[in-house]
Amino acid sequence: MEFKNGLGDTAIQNVIATHPEIGEILNRYEIGCVTCKVGICLLKDVVSIHGLTQEQEAAVENEINDYLAAKEENRKVA
Repeated sequence: MEFKNGLGDTAIQNVIATHPEIGEILNRYEIGCVTCKVGICLLKDVVSIHGLTQEQEAAVENEINDYLAAKEENRKVA
C-alpha cells in the first residue's frame, strides 16, 4: 500500500484527526478505526489486517489517494 505524502506510515488516530474524511472512507469498508480508543496502528496496516479482498484494498487505497490529491489541488487553487 502506498499512500500519498507517506500517510501510510502515520498512526490512524493522527490520520483521522487530520483527515476525518479518511475515517468515513474506512467506515464504508467496515473498518471501524474511527471509534478505536488506541489508534496506534499505521494506516497501511489498518487496511491490510481487516481481511479485505485485494480489490477492496486497492479501492480503499485509491479513494484515500484521490481524496488527498483533491485536497492538495484545493490548496493550490485557494
